[in-house]
Amino acid sequence: MIYIAVGIFGFIVIHLFDIVSLKKIPSGAKPGVWTVGSGLLGYSLIMLCIKSNTLPLPIWLTWLGWGLLTLSLFLLIYSLFINLPFRKTYMATGVSDKLVTTGLYALVRHPGVIWFILFMLSLILVSKSNLLLIAAPIFILLDIVLVIVQDKFFFIKMFDGYKSYQQETPMLVPNRRSINAFMNSLKQSRA
Repeated sequence: MIYIAVGIFGFIVIHLFDIVSLKKIPSGAKPGVWTVGSGLLGYSLIMLCIKSNTLPLPIWLTWLGWGLLTLSLFLLIYSLFINLPFRKTYMATGVSDKLVTTGLYALVRHPGVIWFILFMLSLILVSKSNLLLIAAPIFILLDIVLVIVQDKFFFIKMFDGYKSYQQETPMLVPNRRSINAFMNSLKQSRA
């Protein structure tokens, strides 16, 4: 259970990232907070996978898990570190000067949550960890709470036009309009 607590603490540290960004705290605080929070969560996940009893899952579920793990990890990395401008988002002091509403951010306002949920489910299938079966719902809930707080309190202050973005793009579940916006965004990026 200590590893679940470490993961929860990691989420709390990650949440401080937005406060550090808004307060424009200099000298590496922003990447430091992100690295420490993500490191704690990553350590927690690794330990939950290797220090746990295994669930009796059929081999085909493990193989399905590897496929989903690869896809979800790629999409999570893409949405957080490529679709968003990496240097401005995670390294530079203050807030990024541009609201990203294209790519995966045309689909939903917080695509990382979708890929994180898929990542957690696939990690359960791959590791067969019974402790991860307990931790995954907690971590997913914390991720959703984090983006709700970001959406209601931080991003409105951080980005011009965020209120209209909230009205145009769903928070977590794509709809027909957002799927069309996403497809149009892909077409425009290819042109």
